[in-house]
Amino acid sequence: MDDLIRLLIHDERIIKNNNIKLTNEEAHYVNKVMRIKIGKEIFITNGKGALWKAINLGNNLIEIKNPSNPYFFQEKEILLLGIAVVIPKNGFEDILKMCTEIGIDFIQPLFSERQVQKYSSFSNKINRWNSIVNEAVEQSERLWRPYILSGVNLIDWIDSRDSKDLISISVTRDNSSENLNQWLKKRQNYLDKSSGILWNVIGPEGGWSKSEIEFFIKNKIPFVKLSETILRTSTATVNATSILNQWRNDFKLINTL
Repeated sequence: MDDLIRLLIHDERIIKNNNIKLTNEEAHYVNKVMRIKIGKEIFITNGKGALWKAINLGNNLIEIKNPSNPYFFQEKEILLLGIAVVIPKNGFEDILKMCTEIGIDFIQPLFSERQVQKYSSFSNKINRWNSIVNEAVEQSERLWRPYILSGVNLIDWIDSRDSKDLISISVTRDNSSENLNQWLKKRQNYLDKSSGILWNVIGPEGGWSKSEIEFFIKNKIPFVKLSETILRTSTATVNATSILNQWRNDFKLINTL
């Protein structure tokens, strides 16, 4: 595929007409950062699998070629992956970038009892986080943008999950738990028939509380290990995302042979 820079632009702006007025941020990226000359091509994606070629017209305008007929379209993944993470004091923006680049489909920010950083104005963070994810989509050349879900209490989130979803809880210092790789391999038959999301949940820097552990056990939610060492929240989240994505790639490979 051609080596062109990419911009993520939402569907509603693409559908309206061939010529799109760039936002100030988009125009700065195209003209100042990437220095795309007038008449040169770039790629536009809607974050929903479609990719178009467009031309820089100057004056912060681009022209999309054939909006109704994308240059390329990638089907959505059959197996969807989610990472749910209790928001750490530091490093959550790095989590968003790296999990997006690796290939996660859903990112669920959580609140828990031992969370170090509390947010009183969570809505102010969402715009910033969505911007970070958009940039990571463009940089990594993904065609499907992951969803950042609204922040919610851990217990409420688990109670609200679809029955088709499959959830594992990452823990440390628990020699009785399987590692995530082993656990995933044993769920292949279930996932063959499931249309839900496969989730791994990463806890707070202070660890799970006693009441949270009891809730997991009561609801028969399995514990898994990510490493023999103790990982920071950001490291654990990226590690889990890598394991999930590699498992999905292996799963697809096996099922195409």
